[in-house]
Amino acid sequence: MLNELANRCHSELTESILPFWMNHSIDSQNGGFWTCLERDGTVFDTRKYVWMNGRQVWMLSRLYRTFDQRAEWLDAARGGAEFLRCHGFDDQGRCWFSLTAEGTPAGYQRKPYGAVFVMLGFLEYSKASGDASYRELALDLFWRIGQYIKEPSLLGRPTLPGAPRLSGLADIYVLCAMALDLLEDDPQNAQHLDVLRACLRQIKFHYHPGRQLFYENAPLDWESAQTPDGRLICPGSIFEINWLLSRALDYLPDEEAWKLLHSTLEGALESGWDTDFGGLYYFLDVEGHSPLQLEWAMKLWWVHVEALYALVNAYSRTHDPKWLEWLDRVQDWVWAHFPDKQFGEWFGYLDRQGQPALTLKGGNYKGCFHIPRALLFALQAIQRSCAR
Repeated sequence: MLNELANRCHSELTESILPFWMNHSIDSQNGGFWTCLERDGTVFDTRKYVWMNGRQVWMLSRLYRTFDQRAEWLDAARGGAEFLRCHGFDDQGRCWFSLTAEGTPAGYQRKPYGAVFVMLGFLEYSKASGDASYRELALDLFWRIGQYIKEPSLLGRPTLPGAPRLSGLADIYVLCAMALDLLEDDPQNAQHLDVLRACLRQIKFHYHPGRQLFYENAPLDWESAQTPDGRLICPGSIFEINWLLSRALDYLPDEEAWKLLHSTLEGALESGWDTDFGGLYYFLDVEGHSPLQLEWAMKLWWVHVEALYALVNAYSRTHDPKWLEWLDRVQDWVWAHFPDKQFGEWFGYLDRQGQPALTLKGGNYKGCFHIPRALLFALQAIQRSCAR
């Protein structure tokens, strides 16, 4: 089964996903990438979303560096990196959320995540191209982002006295992801290892032992635990943080943390699987209440592809057959519902029954990232496992 999956990942990546983005998303005149693409690749919004552009720079650079040194991938990554370097920042060094096609600021979001993916894109492009100046920019952003997470007011987001007191899983994810990419070239860096240690400590506050799940927003007091935000579960986030923290544990072994990862992967699969129609829910309430998110029962591309890679990763590390059983179930549903055989790429937003609710292939949240990254990582994990 794993060899068949590796072949499917390779063909999807090289024959469907990447050709779609290379053919339709590149702005060869201004630089950067369009991500709002209709089913056939037609651009329906010419704004450049900064975090999506950073993700595509990262993806194309990683493919060039670790998969196949195709000049067109590095050339496209260079165009995206240069566009972001020239236009992505305000006069305080903060990242815009969106830009016009030419690079004029069009939107600002008081969150750190745009900067995160610019940082990751710059760092990976530096590795692929050998241009050290982008690594320096990435390092500067890395420390800025740490401050943004500690002090949201630096991004213009006030701390309000009545807001729930919550620890965000997203913050653990982004700090871990950045530190891991930095450690690839400097595995003994004490500061970056300290960031991983902090992430591994913090994730334990997100664990719900009775449900074997990680809270999306861990409540820090009783009042916050009574809010919908404090009860929120996102299976996709659990799958993504699972494989990411497993890489952190390669640097900093921790038996208790391993048990949490295995427990929550199984918990997210069992709680998130729709027993009536198949596929994985987007959001759940840990106490069984109705989530506030109206799209909670939809089946999203990134949730499923993150589950696919998390299961490949778990099996390659443990050889526990239960992960293969889940992998078989998840991938059968994925291949039957998401790929678009007519125009390539995948539908991103399916209704509960598995039919496309939207036919677009990209937007301000879906781009050239989750699908190619998971397919690439799954393929490489299987190849490493077979080589042992």
